[in-house]
Amino acid sequence: MNKIEYNTEKKHLAMPEYGRTVHDMVAYCMTIADRQERLACAKKIVAVMADLEQEKLSNPDTLAKLWDHLALMSGYQLDIDYPVEIIPQEEASMRPEPMPLPQKRIRHKHYGHIVEQALDVLAKMPEGEKRDALVCQTADRMKQNLFTWTPDTMSEEKVKHDIETYAPGCNLGEALKNHQYAGLHTLPTNILKKKRRRLQ
Repeated sequence: MNKIEYNTEKKHLAMPEYGRTVHDMVAYCMTIADRQERLACAKKIVAVMADLEQEKLSNPDTLAKLWDHLALMSGYQLDIDYPVEIIPQEEASMRPEPMPLPQKRIRHKHYGHIVEQALDVLAKMPEGEKRDALVCQTADRMKQNLFTWTPDTMSEEKVKHDIETYAPGCNLGEALKNHQYAGLHTLPTNILKKKRRRLQ
């Protein structure tokens, strides 16, 4: 009885998104002795890759990307005259530098960093209709965020209290005395149920 061969026991795929069949085609292409036939085979493989990715070969950027992928799948051992300039193996294997994460502490995570920045800006603005209008828009966003993340604690009084906490002494809350809050964008019922279960 023949032993079943599992993919997990086979050679690791350099680019799994193209599948094992394409990798086998690349491996076969590397065995072709004639240089011209090898290049013709490589072009057919790139055409197959374009079909799989639903890309158009007429796009120069797409074409360059597919040839780069072909070189990578061959371990940069496919000896052909590439029709485009290939990214060198050394550059392709370089890892990007990790991006630094913002270290600023967010006092109320359900409001987010952008709301806090907006309140910092509003606290420095001169009093007037423009500032009042922006305070009301920010309050609408804060109420929506409360409804989204902590619906059981959401209230217009809490929004006003939190605004005054963020900018004490700036009288930002005065703009909300006669403010009619915008309607809430309701979440799908299943999401609200999950949130309520976590709060119980």
